[in-house]
Amino acid sequence: MSDTGHKEVHGFQTEVKQLLQLMIHSLYSNKEIFLRELVSNSADAADKLRFKALSNGDLYDGDANLRVRVKADKDANTITISDNGIGMTRDDVIAHLGTIAKSGTADFFSRLSGDQASDSQLIGQFGVGFYSAFIVADKVVVRTRAAGTEVSDGVEWTSAGEGDFSVENIEKSTRGTDIILFLKEEEKEFLDDYRLKSIVTKYSDHISIPVEMMSEEVAEVPASEGPDGEEIPAVAAIPAEWEGVNKAEALWTREKSDVSDDEYKEFYKHVSHDYGDPLLWAHNKVEGTTEYTSLLYVPEKAPFDMYNRERQHGLKLYVQRVFIMDDAEQFMPTYLRFVKGLLDSNDLPLNVSREILQDNKVTQAMRKGCTKRVITMLDKLGKKDAEKYQTFWDEFGQVLKEGPAEDMANKEAIAKLLRFASTENDNAVQNVSLNDYIERMKEGQDKIYYVVADSFEAAKNSPHLEVFRKKGIEVLLLSDRIDEWLMSHLTDFNEKQLASVTRGDLDLGDMDDAETKEAQEKIEKEFDSVVSRLKESLGDKVKDVRITHRLTDSPACIVTDDQDMSSQMMKLMQSVGQEVPESKPIFEINAEHDLVQHVSNEQDEAKFGQWAEVLFEQAMLAERGSLKDPASFVARLNTLMLSLTK
Repeated sequence: MSDTGHKEVHGFQTEVKQLLQLMIHSLYSNKEIFLRELVSNSADAADKLRFKALSNGDLYDGDANLRVRVKADKDANTITISDNGIGMTRDDVIAHLGTIAKSGTADFFSRLSGDQASDSQLIGQFGVGFYSAFIVADKVVVRTRAAGTEVSDGVEWTSAGEGDFSVENIEKSTRGTDIILFLKEEEKEFLDDYRLKSIVTKYSDHISIPVEMMSEEVAEVPASEGPDGEEIPAVAAIPAEWEGVNKAEALWTREKSDVSDDEYKEFYKHVSHDYGDPLLWAHNKVEGTTEYTSLLYVPEKAPFDMYNRERQHGLKLYVQRVFIMDDAEQFMPTYLRFVKGLLDSNDLPLNVSREILQDNKVTQAMRKGCTKRVITMLDKLGKKDAEKYQTFWDEFGQVLKEGPAEDMANKEAIAKLLRFASTENDNAVQNVSLNDYIERMKEGQDKIYYVVADSFEAAKNSPHLEVFRKKGIEVLLLSDRIDEWLMSHLTDFNEKQLASVTRGDLDLGDMDDAETKEAQEKIEKEFDSVVSRLKESLGDKVKDVRITHRLTDSPACIVTDDQDMSSQMMKLMQSVGQEVPESKPIFEINAEHDLVQHVSNEQDEAKFGQWAEVLFEQAMLAERGSLKDPASFVARLNTLMLSLTK
């Protein structure tokens, strides 16, 4: 039994204060969105009660007809949105209506640009639709009672959208929630029933819960005498009553041909709480061993916390059109965590739990089907509309790159979706597919070449590319943080090996003619003594020293042995606090470079040693971006430069 009348005043969370100021100053250019958000929240509350009532029918308390009601009161200047759903306790009210229950809200505010259209879409990603009430209202009152509690356990929340809100215990005869909006003077257009009905029809037609409004009251018409003296009987008054204004039919149960694009887009906003339109979607009914309906959406914009692999993700799960749970991650792999939508299964039990879903054969079949559906949808987009696919890739490409390591069964199909920058273009745009690359391969080329670096500029200017540019061989330029990890799992594609230009001994196979190979062997013999001197001078700093065939303009480079960890993988492990196994690089010198020729002729072994160190450290700097002892490198370089002036 609660203490009815007990009232407390609470301050809003800092982020909520900022958000309310944005709302109050009409951030949204489309103000009618407030009704869509509040009706959507009420429908979710009804869905949640229906699910809980599966195991506890007493929660219905004799009222199992779930609905949402919208009523305008012109005299009081209010709009009330009511539901008989799950309701809230006092603790729920304080937690949910005083706090944005999401991580990264500070990041959200740092992203605001001042552009109303883009900022309103950003807000949608944070699931804060309730606060949209303050777009049209200067005061909001919420009266609620949780299902299964006493009449005296009602709670009233009140706020004028400023620094605080009050919470008071009240008596509430019915379960569920009433949201009362006290409209601003300039927002009275929303008191018109026709206007409200048109908004509900536009945005909430697809909601499976009935949305009801009061019909127009018809006054009594007394009996009268017609123009010819005949008696016209009286017409009894028809009182106003609640009537449904939406179809109240689950959109995904309808035939695809009966659903318009606009309806699909509005339903996406309902299930995703995104304010923008989806990029594309797929609606499918699967029959056979496993029967289910899927409606899957790819957003146009990435959510703010997409790179947090621990964030909640997944699909809404329905069983025989009964809502079961949000964020059912069992049906979508982590690398597709940006996909929104729902599944409606005919084969799962109504009392299914997350634990049961984990190892359920039906779940595995549905996950496999949904994964392939998304991959196929993206593959078709890439072939049909390169510009639209580029929009997708720019937003979600780095997440999709997690796929080859996570999903071996679909590795080849995922690889077709990947896009890269390459030496074919002079910009950082990632728009080259592996199929594109293969189509442009040189005669005799049997490998797909790539380089991984810290930035596009570093990849583009890598000395390892020199021989490839000379021969006109395309190289993929990889500079995303995940790329080294990706390529450690994506070792081949379409029967072509993917080869790093910075690893192992370079062998261009049939692309090197006999004359070139003969010249290379000759240089190696001529510089055999120089290589020996360099090995002795550098000692255990290197695994090996050899003549390079990669360079045309640079004096030297370092190469990673095939069995060792690459420089980029070392950096990746170090950045997350992992120990890195010690490995020594291979040092390659360009025997035709003037500086190497100068060093080879140096007879003073001490000075030769200094030159060897400088050449090696220059190569390390170019490859890894840093040195363990940069001060010593600078001192050696200065000494050698001064000696050249004497």
